[in-house]
Amino acid sequence: MPDPRRDQGRRHSLAFVLSLAACAVLAGAKSLAAIAEWAADAPPNVLARLGGPCREPDRGPVAPAEATVRRVLQRIDGDALDTAVGSWLAGRERAAGQEENDSDRRPLPSLAVDGKTVRGARRTDGTQVHLLAAMTGAGLVTAQREVDATTNEITVFQPLLAPLNLHGTVVTFDALHSQTAHARFLIEDKHAHYIALIKGNQPTLHQRLKALPWREVPLLDKTRATAHGRDEIRRIKAAAVAGIAFPHAVQAVQIVRRRRIVTTGKVTLERIYGVTDLTAEQADATEIARRVRGHWGIENKIHHVRDTAYAPAPLHVPWHPCVTWPSALSDSATRRTSPLDSATTPATPTVH
Repeated sequence: MPDPRRDQGRRHSLAFVLSLAACAVLAGAKSLAAIAEWAADAPPNVLARLGGPCREPDRGPVAPAEATVRRVLQRIDGDALDTAVGSWLAGRERAAGQEENDSDRRPLPSLAVDGKTVRGARRTDGTQVHLLAAMTGAGLVTAQREVDATTNEITVFQPLLAPLNLHGTVVTFDALHSQTAHARFLIEDKHAHYIALIKGNQPTLHQRLKALPWREVPLLDKTRATAHGRDEIRRIKAAAVAGIAFPHAVQAVQIVRRRRIVTTGKVTLERIYGVTDLTAEQADATEIARRVRGHWGIENKIHHVRDTAYAPAPLHVPWHPCVTWPSALSDSATRRTSPLDSATTPATPTVH
């Protein structure tokens, strides 16, 4: 990543300032001033482990001034930073997977793509901030981009995934991204797979899927879960079909969700349809259901965390990517021993 500052007078490396910012946000900082305050209060051993410069041996490393932290975080390219952090996390997950199991016996990796308007964050013009993120099956955010106020998530989908190695990965997304161009991009350009949910934004395809003889298809998977005051039963059917008007699709899926509110007894029934390029040998109904449930898990693993534990600054504070991007590290930080408490510090994203 390029350093937005001039070479002259630069005392603290970009990697050091960004590491301080990430630790501060993970510790609860929600504004630029809070990040700088956390850095100023950090003990010398923490500053040293994060790569702080030590110009006076008797004093130890010195934290950057608030003005330095503010200038760096205001000028940094948020998308470039997301790409660097995401690539690092993806590399670590691939390396861990190769060590754990032989690749021929491991299930295909998964990636869930979903967008969310960031609660409490607005740009200087008053528009709300919307982010599109990609999360692995392990809960790691490997890519994230801000969606411009003048467009929507659809235009950001391909740029978000273009830098990633998706060979053999099953990508899941909601109905908004069930676009023929996205399907061709994943299959033909990225050599990946997809499970696409089809709703009213694809009326013709939705009607064709709905009209399939589902009553003649046997029930292949059923799950039941009670959480958040809801009792939910999911039934799934899958059938190999030909001639679906969606690129490379070979299976159609029907998911029936029956929800009952425990306190009121109110029952709702929802039928969801989808298509996938995965054959029955690659993914049966049980496997498809597992991956769809995993996609819905992005709500708790990213959106809820971002809105609560790593919530951005209040509405009156102007939005900046530095307030949100460290939340991509939150799952990694909570799943692994902190580098500051470990004897060895893992490699960090390279910053040029």
